[in-house]
Amino acid sequence: MPWNTSSKLVFQYGVDAVNDDRNLLRYHRLVARVERVPPDDSFRVSQIVCRLLSTGVAGIFGPTSDETSDAVQSICDVKDVPHIETSWDPKQRREDFLVNLHPHPQTLNRLFVDLVRNCEWKSFTIIYDDSDSLVRFQELLRVYEPKGNTVTVRQLEPGNDYRRVLRNIKNSGESNFVLDVSERVLYEVLLQAQQVGLMSDRHNYIITSLDLTNIHLEPFQYGGSNITGVRLVDPQDPDVMTVQRRIKGLARKGEEVDIQSVKMKVGSALIYDAVLMFARALERLEGLNVSIEPLDCGSNNNWVHGSTLINYMKGQSVFKGLTGMVQFDNEGFRTNMLLDIMELGMTGLHKVGTWNSTEGLNLTRISKVSAEIPGDDILLNKTLVVLTAISDPYGMTKEAKEALKGNDRFEGFGIDLIHEISVMLRFNYTFEIQEDNVYGSYDNETKEWNGMLRKVIDGEADLAITDLTITSERESGVDFTMPFMNLGISILYKMPTKEAPKLFSFMSPFSTTVWAYMLSVYIGVSFLLYLMGRISPYEWTNPYPCIDEPEELENQFSLNNSMWFTIGSLMQQGSEIAPIAVSTRMVAGIWWFFTLIMVSSYTANLAAFLTIESNSSPFDDVTGLANQNDIKYGAKDQGATLTFFREPLPPVHPTEIRTSISPSSAVELNTTSALANYATEDSSNPVYQKMYRFMMEHKNEVTVKENKDGVEKVKKGGYAFLMESSSIDYITQRNCDLTRIGNLLDDKGYGIAMKKNSPYRNMLTTAVLKLQESGRITELQDKWWKQERGGGACVSKGPSGNPSSLNLENVGGVFLVLVVGVLIACFITLLEMMLHVFHISIREKVSFREEFMKEIRFVARCHGSTKPVRRYGHNSDDTKKEDVNFIPMSPYTPSYDYKAPLS
Repeated sequence: MPWNTSSKLVFQYGVDAVNDDRNLLRYHRLVARVERVPPDDSFRVSQIVCRLLSTGVAGIFGPTSDETSDAVQSICDVKDVPHIETSWDPKQRREDFLVNLHPHPQTLNRLFVDLVRNCEWKSFTIIYDDSDSLVRFQELLRVYEPKGNTVTVRQLEPGNDYRRVLRNIKNSGESNFVLDVSERVLYEVLLQAQQVGLMSDRHNYIITSLDLTNIHLEPFQYGGSNITGVRLVDPQDPDVMTVQRRIKGLARKGEEVDIQSVKMKVGSALIYDAVLMFARALERLEGLNVSIEPLDCGSNNNWVHGSTLINYMKGQSVFKGLTGMVQFDNEGFRTNMLLDIMELGMTGLHKVGTWNSTEGLNLTRISKVSAEIPGDDILLNKTLVVLTAISDPYGMTKEAKEALKGNDRFEGFGIDLIHEISVMLRFNYTFEIQEDNVYGSYDNETKEWNGMLRKVIDGEADLAITDLTITSERESGVDFTMPFMNLGISILYKMPTKEAPKLFSFMSPFSTTVWAYMLSVYIGVSFLLYLMGRISPYEWTNPYPCIDEPEELENQFSLNNSMWFTIGSLMQQGSEIAPIAVSTRMVAGIWWFFTLIMVSSYTANLAAFLTIESNSSPFDDVTGLANQNDIKYGAKDQGATLTFFREPLPPVHPTEIRTSISPSSAVELNTTSALANYATEDSSNPVYQKMYRFMMEHKNEVTVKENKDGVEKVKKGGYAFLMESSSIDYITQRNCDLTRIGNLLDDKGYGIAMKKNSPYRNMLTTAVLKLQESGRITELQDKWWKQERGGGACVSKGPSGNPSSLNLENVGGVFLVLVVGVLIACFITLLEMMLHVFHISIREKVSFREEFMKEIRFVARCHGSTKPVRRYGHNSDDTKKEDVNFIPMSPYTPSYDYKAPLS
């Protein structure tokens, strides 16, 4: 788990405290294991979790990264192992084996909604530094109707200097703020706000950080500004003080961390409560003879006690911890939470009330500002002109036999979305088509907009909807709703081809080094047997057992026989040579053990290397695409994707965008151009700049007018198309030979465009939020991506899971070795026969040709297992006469070449 040192100390202390409390766990002891995991490598984290499970664990705590947490949770659900988290989690539904001690976002949203409502602010600005805030504040904004007061959302710029954004906020005249930034930068943001004049007695802040009490707020106590926050952990609580004191003692002993930095932060307190909750639940299982069993991620076994343990945590675990009463519902949500409402005065933070998840706010004092401003339902029965473009699947011409008219001519995701919104807000609409499919960009030379956005600005259309990306450049000319779809830029390319199997793939289970070592070991063991056979007296045996006192002794371990013995063992075939001496038998036994392991390892890996075929792709990500020269790449001309790669232009001060809301029912998120930072407009990445220069140098060749033209170029080969991931997903659902390569290059969204300061913006965004919450937008995505117009065609194209049969390409090398070996053996056989005939012809002084033909004729008979031995005389008559004796052929027996005379 990627915790800091303080969190690790708290975790270890919690485990030690549980083990020391004999009234809690009488028959078990907890063992803490802390693994450091990468925050963005789900595959590596999965390997670590599987390794932990193989050693036997009863629960897994963490990690804090959303990406890796999902990987851990999926494994824990399969293996029935409790998964305990203590970090913020936006998911609305818990998994079966997950509990999270952190207050759920929906609970915190209700708290801040109650605070803002109680303040009765006429307007306020939300200041945030993380895109997760957009998720956290959906509930806050949903409770307002699209009329009345004004809310502005501003995102702080990356880095450590926030003064420019804060000065812009000051110039807007706003005095009420909801500050949602991490604890790491909270002090610096408040300090810089004070420097630009945003901390006077007319400024009011609601700070969302649960660690407000750990921030040094003394510089802000005397400015008169009203700073309100929440507190989950009371530092004056006796239990908190005891734990913090003992953790400081551990820090002194270990000298791992600065003692002054050991504070009881919310994260650390949640970790301690998580350990205590786990121990209390485990205590309930002590009468069930609990055993912690090793689990294999590759098998179907799971922990039999896991479901019982997690049920005790969820349903029956109620106790007072450092973060108050710890209790869960049956879905693993923290319930019955009590938080303190804190306010900063001249003497520091002091408690002004409480908030309970069942009773709401109970405040002794909080400032209130004037009342709401009523608004009118200006969209009722109004007819809006909605501009769209023919772009699958957002807007398409409906397929029909008869001619259609009006809105019936079109269908698609955007068409259905407008219909759903019109039903909610009770307005009418008429669709018009952007014939040239140009969405709109700003021309720095003519100082004018083009495409769909130009028509919206000029009032020719009220709304524009398609795959229209929200960018800061576009937000300077038009207003957007909250994004109805989040996505990013990726690469569309042809499906990678399978690499052809290697001819000698049967050698792949071992590396070249291993093969070389095996050859060396084979030669070394053979020579060792040969040497030990000559040294040991027990390997010299009597060749004639009937003779009690032979003249000579023979040794079976000649060099040839030694090599034959070792190769026979390696090939699992054996030989008729049997060691006699203890020393040679010891070497033979160790050699057999070695061959057993090596052959088993080879056999186990051989199937995988023969059947697995890896994909061959010329690049794996955008960097690989930029650094190669064979594959061309491009994007849609005058589109947001091409703009993303553009080199940075001089900074443009964003135009602040506001919306009016009133605290009554439901509302939309009204942003400044900071919301448009879903899409970075100009790139400072050198790789992206290189790609942009390439696309500009080959503009006519690599850029296209419409996305479908880019798809066709990809199908032809030698071309990669850069486009939004949502469009790529739609295309790959229908073209099984195309795929998406690499990760997303950015994070952005599609929105509905309208004229600047449009009175419809609040209501439209409210409708989008409601459709997101109800799941209707997800249903529309499934409909148009996976069902309509050929969707889902590639779902069944994945691997079947059955083992594939081996082709000749997989085992061709084995056949080649067989053929070459047989040919070499045939050649050696012929050479042996010729050498034999040559020696006879020399010794007996006969014709080589005649002797060779006799041998050939005998071999050609192909029958019998005996061969006559020709004996040659020395007179003229005897040279023409053969004295033939038939000697039966016996099976091969080892040659005993070495003889030693007996002394």
